Amino acid sequence: MKNITFEQALLELESLVRTLEEGHMPLADSVKAYERGISLKKFCEEQLNAARLKIEEVVAAQHKIEVKPFEVES
Repeated sequence: MKNITFEQALLELESLVRTLEEGHMPLADSVKAYERGISLKKFCEEQLNAARLKIEEVVAAQHKIEVKPFEVES
């Protein structure tokens, strides 16, 4: 995922999901789209996690408090 922004990845992922949900793609193309979607999902999750950690650092530094890690339910 080089040279792609979070926003671009999210838009592409949303487009892939819509296309897959329509169910008009050949099986081989659907599998490739699914694989790409998994990669995009992972990239977006990593970007969101990095942003969350940065925000926690800024808040902690500003308020000089210990920030409890944010837990995401699976």
